[in-house]
This record gives sequence, C-alpha cells and structure tokens, in this order.
Amino acid sequence: MTVSLDALSARQIAAGVAAGSFSATEVARAALDAIGHREDDVQAFVQVTEELAYDAAARIDARRAAGEPLPPLAGVPVAFKDNMNLVGTRTTCASHMLAGYESVYTATCVRRMLDAGAIPLGKLNMDEFAFGSTTDSSAFHPTNNPWDLARVPGGSSGGSAAAVSAGEVTISLGSDTGGSIRQPASLCGVVGMKPTYGMVSRYGVVAFGSSLDQVGPFGRRVEDVALAMNALVAGGRDPHDATSQSCEQDFLVHLDDGVEGCVVGVIPALLEADGVTSEVRMALREAARKLEGAGARIVEVDLPNMASAIAAYYVLGPCEAFSNLARFDGVRYGYREDGCSTLAGQSALSRAHGFGAEAKRRQLLGAHLLSSELYERYYLSAQKVRTLITADYRHAFEVVDAILMPTSPTVAWEHGTISDPAQLYLADVFTISNNIAGNCGISVPVCLGADSGLPIGAQLQGPAFGDARLLTIARALERACDQAGVVAPACAGRGGELS
Repeated sequence: MTVSLDALSARQIAAGVAAGSFSATEVARAALDAIGHREDDVQAFVQVTEELAYDAAARIDARRAAGEPLPPLAGVPVAFKDNMNLVGTRTTCASHMLAGYESVYTATCVRRMLDAGAIPLGKLNMDEFAFGSTTDSSAFHPTNNPWDLARVPGGSSGGSAAAVSAGEVTISLGSDTGGSIRQPASLCGVVGMKPTYGMVSRYGVVAFGSSLDQVGPFGRRVEDVALAMNALVAGGRDPHDATSQSCEQDFLVHLDDGVEGCVVGVIPALLEADGVTSEVRMALREAARKLEGAGARIVEVDLPNMASAIAAYYVLGPCEAFSNLARFDGVRYGYREDGCSTLAGQSALSRAHGFGAEAKRRQLLGAHLLSSELYERYYLSAQKVRTLITADYRHAFEVVDAILMPTSPTVAWEHGTISDPAQLYLADVFTISNNIAGNCGISVPVCLGADSGLPIGAQLQGPAFGDARLLTIARALERACDQAGVVAPACAGRGGELS
C-alpha cells in the first residue's frame, strides 16, 4: 500500500516509524523526493541537507532496531529558517554578507527539535536578516507562494511557511519579530505560532530585534505545532539565553478540551480599518461565529493604543537591528571587500556591498533614531508607547482568554506589485502589537477567500505564558473551519510517497 507524506500528521509519522510501518530512512527519502519534485516551483530552500537527513534517520532506525524507546518526533521531516545555526550547514540570513558562513555550533531551538527525533531537511529562505514581509528581499532568490506561484508567501519566514504549505516538510521553524511567522502562515494557508517572548531559546538565532524576536513552529495542523512546542520547551530554561524562561510543559494534554466557557474578544473597528479586504472581513466574522457555535462567548474588547504599534515598532526594531548588525563589519567574519588601503575603508565597503537595500534602510534608520538629538524624542517615546500597549493587553486579558483578529489585511499579493516600503510595513499591522507586548499569538487557516480563492488566516492572541490555552482555542477553531492538513493543490501528490 502506498501512502503519501502529504496525508500524514507529525504524530502519524512518528507512530508509523515506532510501529515499523515504515522506517525513518524511508520517510527521509520520501521528503527529499517531494522536495525534488516541488522545489523548482516553490524555491523555499536555500540549502537541502540530504546527508544530515539520512544520518539522523539512520540513528532513529538504529534505536528502533535496538528496542530503545523513540522520541516524540521520530522521523518527522523538518527544516529551519536560515537565521538558525546548525552545524553542517551555512547560516546566511539570505544575505550576501553571510553567503559563505558555515555554522560552528547549533542553535538551542534546532538542537531540541533534533533531540526529539526530527529529520533535518535543510535551511529555508527568508527576507534578508528577517527584514521584510515578502521573502523577495532574499539575496539569493524569491520564494513563491505554493497556492499561486506568481504571488509572495509573506515574510520574513516565507520559506518556512511555503515549505510546509507545499508538503516539502511536515514542520518548520521560523522567527517572528513583528509578525514574521503569523503573516506568512496566513498567506500560505498553514498554522504558524509565535510563542510568548522568552518561552523558546533564541541562542544560536541571528538577532534582528532582541526584545522582539521569538522562534516558533509552522505546521499544517495545530496538533503538529503543539508537538513542536513540546520539543522546543523540553529541558526548560536555556542557560545560554538570559531571556529564556523555564516553561517545560505538555501542550497536548488539553489540546482537545474545546472552548466551552472560553471568552474570546473581538475588536470590531479592526475589520473596518483601511486596507482590510471584504473577503478577509467576511472570513473573520465567520470565524467568530464558528467559535461561538463551538461554545465560546464572544465579547467586544478594546486595545486603544494598538494604532500606535507600527510607529513604535519601526523605531524599536531598526534601533535594535542597528545594534545587532554592527558586528558584520567584513573584518572578523562576513563578506569582505578587498583592495582597500585602510581597515575603516574595507569595513565601509564590505557593509555597503554585503547588505541589501532593506537591510541598509533599517540600519540607517536605527542609527539616525539613536543619535543624541533624537533619542528621547523617538526611542524613549516608543518605549513609553510599548508600556501603554502592554497595559492595554493586560487589561483585556483580565476579561477574555484570547483575542480574535485578522492576521493579514489581505491575501497574498503578486510579486513586485508593492514596492513602497511603508506600504509593505502595513502588512504587519495586526501582528506587531503582540511582539511589542511579548504575548503569544497563532494564525490558523479558516477558509479560502470568496473572491481570490486564496488562503485566509485568523489570528488568535493570548496573554504571556497562556500558550497552552491559546493552542486549545486554535484547535477548536481549526476543527470548526475544517482546514487542517491541507497541502497547496498545485503541489499535492507530486512525489513524497511511502511504499
């Protein structure tokens, strides 16, 4: 009997490997076959790690042959955003600045996935240094949305979303600084979670905004995301990351508890905001009705300072990016320009030619805003706004368990149709405030647009360290909308078969 990886959840793959229905090596071969048949169209990867995949699969098969218990993600195909270090791979952040950089250590989030038995298929494309909402700013190539190859997958974790949507991997990891997991998840029709800040270690992940960044998983099912979360928090606090918290727990225990008695907040004014399309508006109203039908109570809430979130983010983010990227100077590591008579000149030219346009724009903005003349006017003011937004959420979560809102104001748009950076920044209008407050959030596919036929995701936001409860609500929404496990139709069935 032939089974396609497209049809299997992470739990089913691990159970099949444990039962001997198929081996981890056969799963790795099927996943690499799917990548071989689909990747020319999708272009989600910047590096496919065939040798690492087969080595990891062989270790899983050897453990089973020896009668040893298998870890929870045994044989599950995964891949990682290319800002996460993994020994044996390049970690380039999709930038010419790091095009030849070989990882000398493995990020904690990657290590925990591998310790859970996951099979590493490779590194995934992204907007350069995570600056963007399209994955078009990658220095190597754009990634295409598997639902329509002429459209963007979102960003900056566009490769991570596209690889899962295309069925090339079962789970992927991305990073979310202002919506970079949830927004591409919505555009590609998959589940994407930004955990509470500090829940997942950032050690070994190249930083964009250190007070905003958080690693999280993508999957085609809420259950797959919950399994990945179990792996990511296993072992508790990471001593290598000062912001890491001890959050070891089982996100599967209450996953199917349902939403009877839950209170879910909605903000009607958000659906009337400029740029929100009618099909997104319809989809979110229907999502609220379905949650209510599943037993949740829907109430109106307000986040009065949310309108200031983008302004605050585009002060805080560039300032932190300017600080974090100063290390890439072409002297110690990174792209190096030859032929300069002075060290300063070499560094200046290396940075000028090593970074792309958006990376330069954000660093220049950060340097400007941190100048002595502007620091108090902008950076200090943005921090005050951050305090107000965090307080708004705290008050809202005193009366609701989660807040339902759009993930993206639109479905995926065509490559090159939005060139104005300010307009692209608005793609994250509904996600940024969540990062500013450090809360958890998740995007769940709820339907295909009535006009476009493209995926639309609904976003659920929860309080800090309310991740388990948020996953339970997301699972109920997923069941009500019946979108779990869908592979983009253009990719489904093209390779990836287990005999």
